[in-house]
Amino acid sequence: MAESARSAAFQLRARTYALIRAFFAERGVLEVETPILSEAGNTEPNIESFVTSFSGRVDGGSRERWLRTSPEFPLKRLLAEGIGDCYELGRVFRDGEAGRRHNPEFTMLEWYRVGWDHLRLIDETVDLVLAALGAFGHRAEIVHCTYRELFVDGLDIDPFTAPIDALRAPLADVRIEGDGLGRDDWLDLLITHRLQPAFPHDRITVVRDFPSTQAALARIRAGDFPVAERFELYLGPHELANGYHELTDAVEQRARFENDNARRRERGQRTIPLDQRLLAVLPAMPACAGVALGIERLLMCLAGTDDIGDVLAFGFADA
Repeated sequence: MAESARSAAFQLRARTYALIRAFFAERGVLEVETPILSEAGNTEPNIESFVTSFSGRVDGGSRERWLRTSPEFPLKRLLAEGIGDCYELGRVFRDGEAGRRHNPEFTMLEWYRVGWDHLRLIDETVDLVLAALGAFGHRAEIVHCTYRELFVDGLDIDPFTAPIDALRAPLADVRIEGDGLGRDDWLDLLITHRLQPAFPHDRITVVRDFPSTQAALARIRAGDFPVAERFELYLGPHELANGYHELTDAVEQRARFENDNARRRERGQRTIPLDQRLLAVLPAMPACAGVALGIERLLMCLAGTDDIGDVLAFGFADA
């Protein structure tokens, strides 16, 4: 990267950080900092974690430590202690993700609002993105839809009822190793390969009410087709944020973690130690909604680039 471009990237990041901190200070949301290393990891089968070991003295803890893929678990422990509305802006790590849109080390903004549901948090997330766009002279229209509407309108496919063959058909020209892929995997591929690339660059797209099988750490709302009270926000074709009306049922959350590890075993992946500290305090966590936003994705949109390397000091190949 040329010196002038690197300087511009640093200035863009610094101004965006200042805007974020001012945004939350005005709303009374506390900035906190939590550990990057943990005895527990992220069980999500589609996310791989970096793991390391500690060589010094260990009093009752594990030498093996996982680099966080998000600050979610420790932030929820703070919520259970009564910290109230809070956010963290910091580095996270994901193994196996490197390219024009991914870097194994990146910055995540994650925040929680006590007493809110995901619908109210959608509005605040949109407000933050609009504020960032406006600060750099950009504008965007806003489109809201359900997960089902996204598929029906974009592909004429009902994601809740269509057979697997109908999900695979629009991807016939894409080289995909289909062995072991389940329904949710094909739905994800349809989003990333067929729906997401068509989102206009000057549009914020908010998708809500995901299939219950994609709930992760979100509550599930009953209905003819139960849905996860979860949303994703896209700025142009870039997935920017993922938010939940947070689950506080420790029994259900443990079952989901264990199901994740079962899927990992089926795929030949390593199982991940559960965050027992989170599970122990989850019933004490207040009703709340939380969202994680990828800072580099936001910076890419502000800079008008599709290459994450343009908003980093040094990319993975140069670090």
